[in-house]
Amino acid sequence: MHKMFKVFIFSIIILWSGIMIILSLTELPLLAEEKGHSQGESMRLPEPKFKSDISVEEALLNRRSVREFGEDSLTIERVSQLLWSAQGITSKWGGRTSPSAGALYPLEIYVLVGKVKGIKAGFYHYEPDKHSLTPKNDKDLREELTKASLKQEEILVAPVTLVIAAVYKRTMKKYGQRGMRYVHMEAGSVGENIYLQCGSLGLGTVSIGAFEDEEVKKVLGISEEPLAIFPVGNK
Repeated sequence: MHKMFKVFIFSIIILWSGIMIILSLTELPLLAEEKGHSQGESMRLPEPKFKSDISVEEALLNRRSVREFGEDSLTIERVSQLLWSAQGITSKWGGRTSPSAGALYPLEIYVLVGKVKGIKAGFYHYEPDKHSLTPKNDKDLREELTKASLKQEEILVAPVTLVIAAVYKRTMKKYGQRGMRYVHMEAGSVGENIYLQCGSLGLGTVSIGAFEDEEVKKVLGISEEPLAIFPVGNK
């Protein structure tokens, strides 16, 4: 009986040791993610507004591309509103402000901050689920991005610039080659949202598609494919 008890205790110890080893292995990726998060801690943005004094029709009527901006900086509230218009969450299940084939959302929104009250200059990634910005680079990359965009100086002078980039495989894994077209359609919808939100806020923007793809990726340090660049500033 005493011998059987020893065997039982020994078996419990072996089982417990095995469980602890498995748990430690499964926790390694989590620890790595936590470490990465601490290196680039996200910043919660102000809540967006859902009403304005300008109707959709008026914003459509006044929509124009603007390439010259005033010198005044933007506020964090306006940047928050712009990002929400691009990819903000609008439903409990995760639906966003722009349509997406299969609700797969292949687009990522990046932000170059130059002169914004409440946000340090640098390069950020927009996180729709948390409505927050995650810093990727603490340098003002406007000059480098301007050079990669065929020296279009709107980027250099704009206080903030939004970059739409795509992860094609998110959509193509379901729709095949046709999915590439859907990604481009989605990017167009996001771009129009940015235009209309700028109109509502009294800001100006222009959609830039002329740039060196690989140079833009190198400057920004991203792996996604850049599709459009939107410098934004005061008219």
